[in-house]
Amino acid sequence: MQIHVVEPNETLNSIASRYNISPAIIAEANQLPNRDQLVVGQALVIPILGSFYWVQPGDSLWAIAQKFGISYQELARINGIHVNQPIQVGLRLYIPQRAKRDGEFLAYVEPRRVGEVSPQLESSAREASPYLTYLAPFSYFPKRDGSLDPPNLNRFPDIAKANNTALAMVLANQEEGQFNTELVHILLTDEKVQTTFLNNILAEAKRVGFTDIHFDFERIAGEDREAYNNFLRRAKDLFHREGFIISTALAPKTSATQKGEWYEGHDYKAHGEIVDYILIMTYEWGYSGGPAMAVSPINSVRDVLEYAITEIPPEKIMMGQNLYGYDWTLPFVQGTTATAVSPQRAIQIAAENNAAIEYDAKAQAPFFHYTDQDGKEHEVWFEDARSIQAKFNLIKELGIRGAGYWKLGLPFPQNWLLITDNFNVKKNI
Repeated sequence: MQIHVVEPNETLNSIASRYNISPAIIAEANQLPNRDQLVVGQALVIPILGSFYWVQPGDSLWAIAQKFGISYQELARINGIHVNQPIQVGLRLYIPQRAKRDGEFLAYVEPRRVGEVSPQLESSAREASPYLTYLAPFSYFPKRDGSLDPPNLNRFPDIAKANNTALAMVLANQEEGQFNTELVHILLTDEKVQTTFLNNILAEAKRVGFTDIHFDFERIAGEDREAYNNFLRRAKDLFHREGFIISTALAPKTSATQKGEWYEGHDYKAHGEIVDYILIMTYEWGYSGGPAMAVSPINSVRDVLEYAITEIPPEKIMMGQNLYGYDWTLPFVQGTTATAVSPQRAIQIAAENNAAIEYDAKAQAPFFHYTDQDGKEHEVWFEDARSIQAKFNLIKELGIRGAGYWKLGLPFPQNWLLITDNFNVKKNI
């Protein structure tokens, strides 16, 4: 699989000719929203076996081979050159497809609580499910008596079953759309309510056909940290006996003593010992209510994951990944809200406004600026093939389990193509 970044004056036809492939295949693979008006800096996935590399100033055969995880002797043999032959800048080298490792992938899908699920959301789940280990409808909301307020499951169980994808039952301590500290305190400390809660989960999991019981408990008070650990131990014993696995979603921490309402109730080491896997929510550094920046800058993601593997077995860790970006109106004013955009919509905005896309090497994320019809300046950060490939490289480098996505419904076809290029998706049912 090749990632090609559009240069000035390039067209779909000229790019296709460069790789000896049909323009229609590139357009279909990327579901191009701007086929006739490519944007400078736009990343395209070229669906070929292996990839090509053009020699840059300062390159050596050995250095290029190291970059792609191949011996320099094999790279020379494949390309028909002598190992001691000087390589010229601009020379095209063929890089064979690298061996793939197994990986697990989860995606949340959030239907409306009231009314029908949109056809677009259902279609998104159908498109993604072949590339997923777990499909996770968000969410069952526990009540203070231990009963459950269910989501609209729609056809999601059938979609999961048709694609051999496990169905994850998500439990989130939300009331009126917000994570509630008092609610989760009751669930963790009132033994009678907790018993009712766990029995209701078990009955619903059996009824629907869930495989994974997935707790997304957030804003837990620091004094309830050990209560959460004990709750998970009890839940694990119950659910394992009945053949279910158990998992949690955790806030992105860089130390065991990190302060703040999102962090103090989450004990990385204990969760790593108790549950079957953990999704770390490594996104929302750039968020709708804050200043413009990358949503999941890889330097910040790396800091969290490198700490996490000191507390949690790497094979239990999933990296959280956003399927969206944000469009901020500048200058940023506290109290204003950015607009969420899909990667596809971000490209469309750039094309509509003749804006070139830049790439932040530190954050490993694309961004651009444009001026709207009212003369207001905007800054857009989003995800593309380059940023996702950087995250996949990090997953492989650290030896972690895979990735979990928030959330389906925002189209990003390049992501699914790159999953299959990098991993063999494990199916656990």
